[in-house]
Amino acid sequence: MKKNDRKEIFGWVAYDWANSAFFTTVVGVLIGPFLLGLAQKAVGEDGVILDLYLFQVTPKGLPAFCTAVSVISMVVFLPLLGAIADYTRLKKSMMTAFCYGGVLCGALLFFVTESYVACSLLFIASTMCFAAANVFYNAFLIDITSEDKRDKVSSYGYGLGYISGFLMLILNLIFISNAERIGISTSTAVRVCFLAASVWWGLFALVTFFLLRSRGAQKSIPSEKNIISVGFHELWITLKELRRLRHTMLFLIAYLFYNDGIQTVILQSSVFISYELFTSRGDEVDNAFLLIIFAIAQISAAAGAFLFERLARLVGAKRTVLISLAIWCLIVVYAYAFFESKWQAYIMGAAIGMVLGSAQALSRSLYSQMIPVGRESSFFGLYEISEKGTSWMGQLMFTIIVGATGSFRHAILGLIVFFVVGIIILAFTNTTRAIHEAGNLTPDEAARP
Repeated sequence: MKKNDRKEIFGWVAYDWANSAFFTTVVGVLIGPFLLGLAQKAVGEDGVILDLYLFQVTPKGLPAFCTAVSVISMVVFLPLLGAIADYTRLKKSMMTAFCYGGVLCGALLFFVTESYVACSLLFIASTMCFAAANVFYNAFLIDITSEDKRDKVSSYGYGLGYISGFLMLILNLIFISNAERIGISTSTAVRVCFLAASVWWGLFALVTFFLLRSRGAQKSIPSEKNIISVGFHELWITLKELRRLRHTMLFLIAYLFYNDGIQTVILQSSVFISYELFTSRGDEVDNAFLLIIFAIAQISAAAGAFLFERLARLVGAKRTVLISLAIWCLIVVYAYAFFESKWQAYIMGAAIGMVLGSAQALSRSLYSQMIPVGRESSFFGLYEISEKGTSWMGQLMFTIIVGATGSFRHAILGLIVFFVVGIIILAFTNTTRAIHEAGNLTPDEAARP
């Protein structure tokens, strides 16, 4: 099938529009404070939910712990799914199944009123489905675009996703702000927002599955093996091939670190802000204020995705990512040392948004160029271990630091380790060589007549 078909590209970016509303509203903003509130009501503000000997899980660390659990459980699961997809025509079908599995789990959050256990389990399940669907979604980027178009298409996907998240946040803000006026509690309004974001995800994903075409597998399953055994074999071959593709492996390690830091900041920022500005002062959490902060971050992220894509044309994707990571370091230091008021939260939200889109969109397109033909889903299965909503090292560090010190500020500052390590490894990664070792062309080479 030909690449760069406008209808398919539109269908592909439509999925970012679909699932970003759920990720932004549910995972990024509302689930953390909601789960924190349920857990504190059940065991107290500093009660112990789990004692794991090495560290304790308290209500403050529960949202981060749930995310870490979902990701650790997917360390083998996601690459295995990708390996199976490379041998079958099931890439689109598997993406559809996990997409609507996530939609169902997200919608069921509407019915959770008291049990932090039920909320935790549904949160973990929806996050797992979200990540699994993204393995196949990201792999389709290689199928539908040529090398010289990927930075642009990837950035536009993220950009539209941030606009979608912004619109959903605005609608949720209006609804939650007027909850008492229409006769429902704030908690009920939050649960309605869980349902609305899930329905949004499911409905707009239909556009993707209608326009995106299935591809034939590059490889066939040997007669002496079944789909599961060939999946494990392909996973083992992929890991061995990473040893040969040394600079691809270095990029993946760098991404594992710096995107883990990015995801942890995103996922814990609503809990951090709500605790520092409201809970620690004995005030009720202002969910409407949190939604405003994330709305600012979303529209800023959309602008950042488009603007930094232009910068990447001038200085290259790698240098642009390094610039954005340096800004991330400044953000976590600012949050630790200077964050005290609402107007500072507005500034921090805008700064986070500006560099959020650039690092993620350009990393995805850059990595897609380092993958050998026919191994797209397998390699993106590894990539997804630290993609949207699937950070694990940062979540565990955050949980441990909060449990040991009781301070969100110390936990936020600790995340600077992930950005610094990511910067150092990426700086020593020869991305051009990685692209050539995978048998592909750089964007400049692909654009030449």
